[in-house]
Amino acid sequence: MDEQTRVELEAAVFRRLVEHLRSRTDVQNIDMMNLAGFCRNCLSNWYQDAAGEKGLDMDKAEARQIVYGMPYDDWKAKYQAEASADQKAAFEKNKPQH
Repeated sequence: MDEQTRVELEAAVFRRLVEHLRSRTDVQNIDMMNLAGFCRNCLSNWYQDAAGEKGLDMDKAEARQIVYGMPYDDWKAKYQAEASADQKAAFEKNKPQH
């Protein structure tokens, strides 16, 4: 596989992942963190880091809007539930260091 095709496939997979996460508003970030070690915020941070590596100036709010499909505060108000004590305890136990 040539480099351009690989990049195009990876970009398509990223877009599909983002669309999937946007449609699964029932899945809380803390659950993603507890099960997979990353969440939508991690993904947006990685996006911001990649932009910076390319010399692009992107702030956290811009990166989050790309991942969430709306301003982060709007998403939180519409979809984010208060984490349970069990969710918080699991997060503290398994918190990734990235």
